Amino acid sequence: MSVIDLRSDTVTKPTPAMRKAMAEAVVDDDVIDVDPTVAELQEKTARMLGKEAALFMPSGTMTNQIAVRIHCQPGDEFLCEEGCHIYNYEQAGFAQLSGVAARPVRGVEALLELDQVRELIRPENEHLARTRMICLEITHNRGAGRIPSYESVLEICAWARSHGLATHLDGARLWNAAVATGVSLADWSQHFDTVSVCYSKGLGAPVGSALAGSREQMALARRHRKLFGGGMRQAGIIAAGALYAIENHLDRLTEDHATARILAEAVARIPGLKLTPEQVDTNIVIFEVDPQLGTAAELTAALAEAGVRVLAFSQRQVRAVTHLEISPEQAEQAGMALQAAAESLQNRH
Repeated sequence: MSVIDLRSDTVTKPTPAMRKAMAEAVVDDDVIDVDPTVAELQEKTARMLGKEAALFMPSGTMTNQIAVRIHCQPGDEFLCEEGCHIYNYEQAGFAQLSGVAARPVRGVEALLELDQVRELIRPENEHLARTRMICLEITHNRGAGRIPSYESVLEICAWARSHGLATHLDGARLWNAAVATGVSLADWSQHFDTVSVCYSKGLGAPVGSALAGSREQMALARRHRKLFGGGMRQAGIIAAGALYAIENHLDRLTEDHATARILAEAVARIPGLKLTPEQVDTNIVIFEVDPQLGTAAELTAALAEAGVRVLAFSQRQVRAVTHLEISPEQAEQAGMALQAAAESLQNRH
């Protein structure tokens, strides 16, 4: 039985052409000096994001945590949406590694609006943490891949700048937002001091993320990367996979968005399941399981028996993510398996 793996867009395997590019990559020691393939990837990424420089790192967690370290000092705090990756899925690294606090805010369907943060900058007072940065996430993972309006991002970043706050964008799936909206990567990025992007999600590379910003910031980031253990030697082998991905897999993200809509339409037709939110902007579908059917874990287990793999996102929520290995036909098959699993649970309960 073939498996339809919708757990994440990180589960993809390198394509034959990507493997060939990786095998043939020109490499050198990127810690002692510079790896030429890494350098090419960094320069291309910086150009795409409209930044002076970029730095290749093993993971998006590292790029986010180094951004915190660049912008904040111990005892500072940053503002973020309460469901964001940097707050939920990085072991509070900002506190462990940099002595920084987070101040989470519940967004509207996971998206922050200016009125929600406008009054949250703490006054200068020796008793208080210093508010130094705001972090946004585009697209929003726990928000089912939602994309904030461009106008709201502009407003928040302009407000932050006028109050001396740094701005960081966790743009792990910024590629998806650019393709879905037609707003360029550089246009999204121009409002932020630093931007992180991930090559190993929708683009299908096996490893790696990058942090982009000014040359001065990236020189500091390189120093912090060494401290965090992220310096890599002949890293051109994996950088070649990322380089191939941004050159060949960017435009095709529209296909993932289309397969996600096929799956979402199937979910909407199944009694006992509810899309949360109903709007599917990109390649992530999240839905709630009615208690009468059982739990998200029970539904996930039933789907696994049918060869469809998804994630139980909470006790009631399930997440499915489309990617370059999921065809429209497979999305339809997953929808049918989901309906059968829901009916089976309904009969069981």
